[in-house]
Amino acid sequence: MHGSSPAAWTGVILCLLGITIGGVALIPEPRWIMFWIGVGITLASGIVGWAMAAAGFGVDRAEHSHN
Repeated sequence: MHGSSPAAWTGVILCLLGITIGGVALIPEPRWIMFWIGVGITLASGIVGWAMAAAGFGVDRAEHSHN
């Protein structure tokens, strides 16, 4: 069940949101503030995922809830 945890899903969703915001901000002409907000969200997604896993919302928790 690698990655099937609330921490992993939250990290992935935040990362996709940040990449989408950053990408859309470059079309049709760059809007740099929105781009950097997207970059910030993308970078924060790893920290949020790690913090949630450390708080007990990682893979170990997901495996135990299915038993």
